[in-house]
Amino acid sequence: MEYKKLGNTGLEVSRLCFGSLTVGPLQAQVGIEEAGEIMAYAFEKGVNFLDAAQLYEVYPHIREGLRRYGKDIIISSKSYSYERQQALDAVDECRKALDRDVIDIFMLHEQESIHTLRGHKPALDALYDLKAKGIIKAVGISTHHIAAVEGAIETGIDVVHPLINVDGWGIMDGSREDMERVLDCAHGIGIGIYTMKTFGGGNLHKRGEECLRYSLSLSFADSIAIGMQSIDEVDANVSFFETGHYTKEQKEALSKKKRHIHIEDWCTGCGECTKYCPQNASSVINGRVTVDGKKCVLCSYCSAFCEMSAIRVL
Repeated sequence: MEYKKLGNTGLEVSRLCFGSLTVGPLQAQVGIEEAGEIMAYAFEKGVNFLDAAQLYEVYPHIREGLRRYGKDIIISSKSYSYERQQALDAVDECRKALDRDVIDIFMLHEQESIHTLRGHKPALDALYDLKAKGIIKAVGISTHHIAAVEGAIETGIDVVHPLINVDGWGIMDGSREDMERVLDCAHGIGIGIYTMKTFGGGNLHKRGEECLRYSLSLSFADSIAIGMQSIDEVDANVSFFETGHYTKEQKEALSKKKRHIHIEDWCTGCGECTKYCPQNASSVINGRVTVDGKKCVLCSYCSAFCEMSAIRVL
């Protein structure tokens, strides 16, 4: 496994980052013990970096993975906090849930531009205060927007977790090439970059090798977060990162994989979930939520806000 410095943070991370969203209750609903086993297996294979979030509800799964592995790894988490106390509470929740004194990276989730960064300044200032105290090591943002990366450059954010893939699927305010240019600029001034949605949230799985070759070719990408739901998926991704290709069997399995968003019959069409779709991909039509597949990146964030538990990514 190859390792790289994450910008100027001082953290050395594996090129492959374990994306924990897909094992959690918003998606595959893998049990805590099984998820812990999968994570620990990935760590044994050389993955030393894991991406999480308050929204994902996967802290128990991660704690189990750390217990099984018996060693520390680099953890990045994030929250939608916009007020100071919310941010402090979110970091405290993460520390207690993972039984760790220090969280390596803590981020503001789904920032859109310099304006949202300014609007979240109380939370951002709280994170920097925690960094000064040594409670977190780096402050970051996640985003689907080019303008937010520009805002990160302007404000001096430590780490950016951006959406980028071979088709530019899901970038909200420009082209793939536009995102590449601004990320290259960010990395050039020492901002750590670890990317997301390499497979377009599952929409590009049939082109898996092409997707990974593209992501690994990006000189600014210190690490690449990929959701993994099984031992076989860990083996396939570790193999690709180490050798540059899948086995024939792994390629066939990946080409057959197709994830989709499922709306249960009991959806009431309240529309609450549509408020939280970062891609503006969902709407209420004839009393039910409908999702535009051309916009949806299968992030499943909408499902976290459905009081009826009527939305899942399968």
